[in-house]
Amino acid sequence: MSTRAAAPARSGGVASVLLVVALSLVVTTLSLLQSLVIPVLDRIATQLDVSAAAAGWVLTANLLAAAVLTPVLGRLGDLKGERPVLLGILVTVALGTGLAIVTESLALLLVARVLQGASYGLFPLSISVLRRELPTRRLGVAMSVVSSTLGVGAVAGLVATGLLARDGSDYRDPFWIGLAITLLALVLCARLLPHRPPTGVGRVDWWGAVVLGAGLVLLLLFVSQGNAWGWTSPVTVGCLAGAVVVLGGWVALQRRTAQPLVRPAMLTDRRTVVPNAVGLLTGIAMFASFLAVLQYVQSPPEVTGYGFGATTLEATVVYLLPGGVVGILLAPFAGAVVTRFGGLPTLVVGGTFGTAGFVLLTWFRSESWAVIAAGLVTQLSVTIAYAALPALVVQAVREDETGVANAVNSICRSVGQALGSALAVTLLAAYLDPGTGLPRDSAFTWVALVGMAVSAAVLVVALLGLRGDRRAARRSRPDPLAEVEQATAAAGEWSPVSAIR
Repeated sequence: MSTRAAAPARSGGVASVLLVVALSLVVTTLSLLQSLVIPVLDRIATQLDVSAAAAGWVLTANLLAAAVLTPVLGRLGDLKGERPVLLGILVTVALGTGLAIVTESLALLLVARVLQGASYGLFPLSISVLRRELPTRRLGVAMSVVSSTLGVGAVAGLVATGLLARDGSDYRDPFWIGLAITLLALVLCARLLPHRPPTGVGRVDWWGAVVLGAGLVLLLLFVSQGNAWGWTSPVTVGCLAGAVVVLGGWVALQRRTAQPLVRPAMLTDRRTVVPNAVGLLTGIAMFASFLAVLQYVQSPPEVTGYGFGATTLEATVVYLLPGGVVGILLAPFAGAVVTRFGGLPTLVVGGTFGTAGFVLLTWFRSESWAVIAAGLVTQLSVTIAYAALPALVVQAVREDETGVANAVNSICRSVGQALGSALAVTLLAAYLDPGTGLPRDSAFTWVALVGMAVSAAVLVVALLGLRGDRRAARRSRPDPLAEVEQATAAAGEWSPVSAIR
């Protein structure tokens, strides 16, 4: 695949700062809309007069739409230019959020959530803009700041819901904040995003997009609905089997396509496999931590024997918000670390922080300070990982593949988040106390142990990546004896190296 020749565009000074601010707000839109419905799912069920299982599709529909749309939007950004695609996504998301505010129907709310699912394309396109517009010396810090808003925006969504959805208020109220942030991001992007020619040429592989979307939908249905349907039910097992078959067929299709949606070599390149695996694992840890902390601290101790009886607002502000604030403050430092030492050493630090945070949650959660510290440390691990991931992806692919490569990484994170939610919900449901109908304390131990395991896996994957880099460096290191032999042979002289060999 060729690229269009274009003069490099590099923004400097105030323009680059404003661009980073605008794109940070853009990515905040994505994570805010993703999380703000989580605390009000029961209220959606009550106010729309539907079952809890039906209300759960408000989350699932958003994820399914993201799975289908994200790779296509990333590729469109490479082919048509990031500016028009970003603005189109923000308009779509604003329309979806407006529909969520005015509708009184679950069916239309699901349509709204599908439209909001286009927001998942905002992150890969934002990284593409940064790669094109900023000089190399500023790129690492800028990507780290923008990436950190993925975790911070999720916390902000939970806090916004805690503020607006109190005392039996309408579940639609938090969407007003989502609409305001989306419209502000749209205005800033329309004003600040530069007009640039696309980096890539060709066309969108629509058949590849359809097959990939079908496979990801089946996979996410298995992950997100397995607990409700039963993990061994024919429908659940069928979704998993179908996902394996369809995604395997998609890989074969990409190998036979002249201009594939995703270059097959990109999927197997060690340099992209590592960040994609870490994205999956970090998503699991992030949502396992969110759900475990929120439910644990809100549990009434006089009934369960554990917890602190916190309200939704107290749970988000006291136990989650500190990690979000510290994460955004340390994001530039994390970016500087990535620039100075590289993405893989930074991931080693992130995996260590994540493991330590879940250790606190496993053995010291009976103390309020320990739960706050656990939320703070695990959020730091997410910030550090999200600082390193786009840098690793950008280093591994051509500029005209930046959008679709980061879209693949975004899908891995989304699947991880869905899997983390499913694991947490399944474990909490498996250890219910029949007397209270609430999870036993041991259920939270198991959730924390899962988080500890996946955080340790991040550490292992990063170390394996470093080992692979060292091997690659040794293989590419020039052989001084071979250079002597080639030089003397070219001069027509006798070489002692040749005689020895």
